[in-house]
Amino acid sequence: MQYTRLGSTGLKISRIALGTMTYGAPDSVVPQWGALDWEASTPFFRQAVELGITFWDTANVYSEGRSEELVGRAIREFSAREEIVLATKVHFRMHDGPGGSGQSRKAIMEQIDASLTRLGTDYVDLYQVHRHDPETPIEETMEALHDVVKAGKARYIGASAMHAWQFATMQHAADLNGWTRFVSMQDQYSLLYREEEREMMGLLAHQGVGAIPYSPLAKGKVTKPWGTTTSRNTNDAVADATFIDADAPVVNAVERVASAHGVPMAQVALAWVLRNPVVSAPIVGATKPHHLDDAVAALDVDLTDEEVASLEEHYQVRQPAGY
Repeated sequence: MQYTRLGSTGLKISRIALGTMTYGAPDSVVPQWGALDWEASTPFFRQAVELGITFWDTANVYSEGRSEELVGRAIREFSAREEIVLATKVHFRMHDGPGGSGQSRKAIMEQIDASLTRLGTDYVDLYQVHRHDPETPIEETMEALHDVVKAGKARYIGASAMHAWQFATMQHAADLNGWTRFVSMQDQYSLLYREEEREMMGLLAHQGVGAIPYSPLAKGKVTKPWGTTTSRNTNDAVADATFIDADAPVVNAVERVASAHGVPMAQVALAWVLRNPVVSAPIVGATKPHHLDDAVAALDVDLTDEEVASLEEHYQVRQPAGY
């Protein structure tokens, strides 16, 4: 495993982050294709520890809180709290009350305490707003997040999936008032979704913010030859709305480069993401043993400039999605 700093902070993280959206309750609403329960997810938590993946990401909404419970249990059983950089998120609806969703002061204070209870810890290392909240004044959100940090319930704060102007406005509010700034951005980024290169990546580089991309393998679409059918890509409405038929030449290029290197396609696709100097650690979910092995092995895949050009040349610009 390789390790780096999260953006310009002093926080040391593994260059691969464990995504835990698919661990929780099989009959939960989120994710819509089901999730692995404790017995089924245990091998992946253990494997992450053995591989040196010390950066774990979850969210209060994953499996309606069950993911946080499993993550906390896994830390206690397979590692130690001080060994794991633990991240969670707030925004989506947990209940119908006024503190059940969004980023009001009430919601943030209520939901951080609920997350800490489920995780079985008294702090998280990174507390992230899961989306932009247009119904709450930015100053209210940023001051509440600052107070969470000052209370010792979070060490750093980050954001996820929003327009660059929204992120910049929130950072500006923090700067004006002397509040805690975001140190990370969890945005969608892969060979099949590069819209963050328009504005967000440049903004992150300018501000010293680390990118921790989700879906770095385009929800699995760059890990198999084009047209391969899996249970996920036939039941994922988000992927259906994001990826297009014109993506076939990109996937074909991944297949050719992977064949030349003698490695699985996933390693090449992730190696491309890791080349971006703004990326601190892509977030990788695992439901099969080789998923984390491939992610770690991608750190050793050295792509030539010519190979990178072949991977990028057929990309089709599309409307930004996921906000």
